[in-house]
Amino acid sequence: MISLHCRSVADTHGVASSLAQLARTGDVVILSGDMGSGKTAFAQGFAEALGVDEPVTSPTFTLVHTYDTGRVNLHHADLYRLDRMSEVADLALAELVEGDGILLIEWGDPAAPLLGDHLEVRLRHDDNDEDARFVTVRGVGRTWAARWERVEAAMVTWRVDDPSC
Repeated sequence: MISLHCRSVADTHGVASSLAQLARTGDVVILSGDMGSGKTAFAQGFAEALGVDEPVTSPTFTLVHTYDTGRVNLHHADLYRLDRMSEVADLALAELVEGDGILLIEWGDPAAPLLGDHLEVRLRHDDNDEDARFVTVRGVGRTWAARWERVEAAMVTWRVDDPSC
């Protein structure tokens, strides 16, 4: 697990951009954190780094937005409004990443057991600075383990030594 401190939305975008540069088709990235913790800001930075040139908003009511970057499809999901795991299963999220897709899921932590290997990005407010966020990044499974040294190197700008962050 890597602990990070983002002092601004630009930092959150920077973290997201750096991770997007390491992402490849078939990847799943799960975003978790309280309301207003920066999940959508992260998604915006991630999408921009992949080449999405349209506005990226949280798909709270539509559940999934798909952005074609010309190289890869970014599927941006939001599970906030779903009440039961059967509703998550009905979305067939795993099928979205087959072939040419990357799946980025806000409020995705309850679905993690259904999604196999993934990168978990947990965001939370910094109580001492309303613009700042603490972020933890954790790879689950072999897919991200093979790239973990590159993930660590990409996060060095924002890294903090305190694992309680």
